[in-house]
Amino acid sequence: MADKSTVLKCSSKWSARWFKQIVKAVFALAILFNIGNAILIFGQTTTQTKAAGNAECRIESVDFKGWKAQRVSNRWVQLTFVPQTGGRLMQVSFNGHDYLFVNPKLAGQHLATTEDHWFNFGGDKIWLLPEGDDDEQHWRGNSDLIDAGEFTFRKLSDEKGCGIELTGPPDPHTGIQISRTIRLEPNSPQIAFRVSMKNVSGHPVEWSMQSVSQYDTGNSSDSTKRNPDIWGFTPANPSSEYLNRYHVRTGPAENPSAAVRDNGLFSVHYSHVAAELWIDSTAGWVAVVDGSSHYAMVERFQYEEHKTYPGKASVIFWTNGTNLHFDSEGVATGNDEPNGMPPFYMEAEINSPMCRLRPGEACQLETDWFPTRADSEFHGVTDAGTIVRPLRAVRLANDKVKLSGSFGVFFPGKLVAHFYNERGSSIGAVTVTEVSPNTLVVLDTETTPQGKSARLSLHLEDQNGLDRGALGEVSSRPEEAP
Repeated sequence: MADKSTVLKCSSKWSARWFKQIVKAVFALAILFNIGNAILIFGQTTTQTKAAGNAECRIESVDFKGWKAQRVSNRWVQLTFVPQTGGRLMQVSFNGHDYLFVNPKLAGQHLATTEDHWFNFGGDKIWLLPEGDDDEQHWRGNSDLIDAGEFTFRKLSDEKGCGIELTGPPDPHTGIQISRTIRLEPNSPQIAFRVSMKNVSGHPVEWSMQSVSQYDTGNSSDSTKRNPDIWGFTPANPSSEYLNRYHVRTGPAENPSAAVRDNGLFSVHYSHVAAELWIDSTAGWVAVVDGSSHYAMVERFQYEEHKTYPGKASVIFWTNGTNLHFDSEGVATGNDEPNGMPPFYMEAEINSPMCRLRPGEACQLETDWFPTRADSEFHGVTDAGTIVRPLRAVRLANDKVKLSGSFGVFFPGKLVAHFYNERGSSIGAVTVTEVSPNTLVVLDTETTPQGKSARLSLHLEDQNGLDRGALGEVSSRPEEAP
């Protein structure tokens, strides 16, 4: 029999051991409980953060002129899609201004696809090149599955913004299936387009994708007249393959509406005459400017230097209107549409290089749109915005610098002047003004650099402090004596 004191000692040790284990277990449970709460709270915080990120970006079903449509919007811009009509982006609205042409004669209608007729609904879409009916390597260009088939759509949303994915039906005639995503970021009006062209046939195919955007050129106060101040711009190629640095594919060869300006910009002033103008531009942007309302849309793309473009053209402008014809004696006559006067619109078209695809392969076309402000006194585009009147800098007698110029910006934020001395060394930066894409920037102001300025550049910094690039860089010229 064990000694009583021994039994008590053993019981005491046993109790102490259990007590320690119970304390450890309770402590572990408390840790697990707190971790669980932390995970739950973190999950809620993450979800709330994502929701907050999307607070200004919405996707909703709407009725648009009788169509069942999908609308993607943030505080800057509204995009309205009609997936049933070739996955069209039917309208872009920015600051209350509508950019795209919508055919009132076909509004709300859904028509059966056909290879024999073309029904022009308007809006923005994806087509194929080369176009024609010569052989199977040309696309006929009518309202077939590519142009007017019903696209499926899927909503896209995350902390970076929101958008929509549109996927078309496989087209047995071309062997192609088109899909594209269009997204908005929550903090700017930038619109990102990403298009994929996939070979769904059992043999190699070769096509080019074409982004076709129909801009409304009608007079807002009189629907029977054109807007007299609509312009299209893209930089002409200094080493162009075309005789006049652009090619008149259809329409009058001597077209007074088209020209290459002294600053190297190709310009087309919309007139109600049917014409197709091809430009082998390498700069990677086109702009459509409404000089009457002072709105502009800039479409940017990446030119691929060593690849082949259809007919050498990276950009095409089409001005819709009366077709001019000449009889056997050379007398010109105008031929309108059977149902009356042709509608008022101008197409800005961006072409991808030719893509040769094996079965199952795909290629992409990326474009980005920037709605902003401008007018017909237009001098170009930078990474940060449009140049309406180029930047000028005059160094005053007191070493202040007077800045002038006019710009449209792509992002909200501020303009910052970066100053440099005669040796090219930085002498500081000065915030010039707050800016918004909604408002045309008109500079006429004086700044004080930290030293004698010889040169300056004017940059756009967005609301997050990210440098979006320069709107101009110029020398600081001394003030001329009166």
